[in-house]
Amino acid sequence: MSKKALFSCLFWISFFLVKAQIPSILPQIDTHSKGQTGKALYPTSAQIHARKCIAPPQIDGFLNEPVWGLCSAVTSFTQRELTQGAPASERTEVRILYDEEHIYIGVMCFDARPDLLIAREMMRDFNYSLDDNFIVVIDPYLDRRNGIMLVTNPAGARADFQVFNNGASVNAFWNGIWDVRTQLSSEGWSSEWVIPLNTLRYPTGHPEPVWGINFERNIRRKREQVRWQGWSRDMRIEQFVMAGTLHGLQKISGRSFLDVRPYTLGGLQNEPSGASDLTRLGGEAHYLITPAYRMNLTLNTDFAQVEADQQQVNLTRFPLFFPELRDFFLEGDDYFNFGFGGNRVIPFYTRRIGLNDRREQVPILGGVRVLGKEADRTLGFMSLQTGADGVGENNGENFSAISWRQDVGQQSTIGAMSVQRISGRDFHAAAGINGRWSTSWLWGRRNLDVGGALLHTYDRSSGFQPGALAWRCFLSYPNDRFSVFASAQRADSLFDPQVGIMLRQAFREQFLDVSLKPRPGGWLSFIRQLEFKPVSVSHTQNDDDGSMQSFSYTIQWLGVDTRRGDRLSMGHSVVAEGLRTGFSLTPTLQFAPGLYWWRQNNVRISTFRGRRLAVDSRLQWGGYFDGRSVQHQTELWWRGNRNAQLSLRLELNDIQTEAGSWSTTLVGSRLGYALNARCFGSLLTQWNSAQDELNLNFRFQYIPFVGADVFLIVNQVWRGDRQGEERRFLPLRQVVVTKVIWRFVA
Repeated sequence: MSKKALFSCLFWISFFLVKAQIPSILPQIDTHSKGQTGKALYPTSAQIHARKCIAPPQIDGFLNEPVWGLCSAVTSFTQRELTQGAPASERTEVRILYDEEHIYIGVMCFDARPDLLIAREMMRDFNYSLDDNFIVVIDPYLDRRNGIMLVTNPAGARADFQVFNNGASVNAFWNGIWDVRTQLSSEGWSSEWVIPLNTLRYPTGHPEPVWGINFERNIRRKREQVRWQGWSRDMRIEQFVMAGTLHGLQKISGRSFLDVRPYTLGGLQNEPSGASDLTRLGGEAHYLITPAYRMNLTLNTDFAQVEADQQQVNLTRFPLFFPELRDFFLEGDDYFNFGFGGNRVIPFYTRRIGLNDRREQVPILGGVRVLGKEADRTLGFMSLQTGADGVGENNGENFSAISWRQDVGQQSTIGAMSVQRISGRDFHAAAGINGRWSTSWLWGRRNLDVGGALLHTYDRSSGFQPGALAWRCFLSYPNDRFSVFASAQRADSLFDPQVGIMLRQAFREQFLDVSLKPRPGGWLSFIRQLEFKPVSVSHTQNDDDGSMQSFSYTIQWLGVDTRRGDRLSMGHSVVAEGLRTGFSLTPTLQFAPGLYWWRQNNVRISTFRGRRLAVDSRLQWGGYFDGRSVQHQTELWWRGNRNAQLSLRLELNDIQTEAGSWSTTLVGSRLGYALNARCFGSLLTQWNSAQDELNLNFRFQYIPFVGADVFLIVNQVWRGDRQGEERRFLPLRQVVVTKVIWRFVA
């Protein structure tokens, strides 16, 4: 039997297996879907009422002010995990106050064993999935799509997120202006939150607006997760469509305000060519035009405080993708998302702004950004001007983007976007339209998303070319026990997004992923959930003649998630790569043009990250083009206490082919330390044998008050050098800077 026939048989066998399982995986659901306790999973009129206060409470974590006792409390929390629909094992109370400028939230998390609370994180934007925590999501427009998510733990750490499209997109790098204090007691732990109204975008003109709101508590030692609303396992806390409502807000402030954050930076840069001083002044201004629209101005934009990229070893013939880490571009990221999905084609890749192809900084002289939403319309505009790159490649460029998105129905959207790049006399543009139809009510209470995007690029040097197109469509059924994701996309050979990045050129691709995730009981009750992937197939063709570019068919034989949080997965893959031209992995390791097929196996074992000591280890072995490879990655985490955490990373790759062999080693460590929730830092070290560079990134941050920051950053790079049997590391570059950001509000 030929390979194509074999894979065709496997595909159709998997399809019929999945089809046969659908009736048991998707149980009959009536219009009053119920949990194990028999009560409705989705209350439709749950409300919490805010009380106006004349004198604000002292934000210290103690809920001892009399005004808290006058508030009505929400106490009805229901388990999502581990037993869906069961009452919460510990009591939780939530109360809300407000005045003309702030929202105040008081939370009491009772716990019979407060000595067993897990709270080992204090850094800003901490990994909240490891600790006991409390989550608040707020939807000020009540559009059931967009809002913010705020998180704290018993140690008072803070994390915050912007949420878009009913949880379809989450910006984890947004840092809003808000604060929280926590206290431990013999009864559990309590928290007081203060959120300035200026931090939120909300509609005006309503004498008593109604907002969407929801709450979630995680009791980590029990792996128990409880919610006020939307506690089905098919629903995430970010899905505002399942949230309750906040009432009682009367005559809240609609005034504009100006938030100015100047910075000063000073330091030293030392390179083989010599040492130089680093001095810089600049800042940002945030002007709230209305509560719905915010304008950001930036001058001499600086990103010195951003942590270094995590090193990668490239074993493919495609370029590496490095995610955006800079706050200015991550805030409001969803406004400038073409909706293309994945990373094959990213039409607007913000790392093109202020960074050259060698990932070296290019000065950003200044820019403006306006983001906002009114009624069902979301608008975004951004324009930035860069200076000369210092190596003579260009003397400055302008990058601009404008986007529009319209809400349709209850959860769906349509939108359009355009981005331009002007460099001297050169002009390049990319424009596109996108749409998404979404529902959380399929077959009772299930999620389904269907959408797509169409893009076109234009360059002045080549003129208008009708064929410079790319498109993508997808279907997603992301649910607890059964999930499907399918997509198809194409990029024409004329399509060239110069403000984006393409990991593949001139291709067509089809992708299908099916997961079966039963929750066993009985003698297997120690297992929280199983996961089987009978189908995970990706087929990529060259656009001109349909010949094979890449192929991958993966079957996950077994996936186990235990109630204690440990995980195991095992799978097998069939892979193909079609090379039209030779591929050089190293100067001496090359592969001739042709079609290569091989098989691979993989195993992954990880322990629960909430423990003091945790490990995640992956092993992949099998073929590699005309030879064999073994790839191994292990990461170890130690969380001794809330003041110090350590992670170690090891990656080993060994490749044996007809043309020769190649082995690489990547080692890294990250030490995180925190004196308290306002004073913390990290030390990141990495060494990659492929580049033979040793990198050190030291970062210290102090927050004197919310909105102000003091940073000390040290970056050191050494280059490996071997002379005979002697090996040493020579200093290549050293940067030491101090940066102070202050905040003034008018």
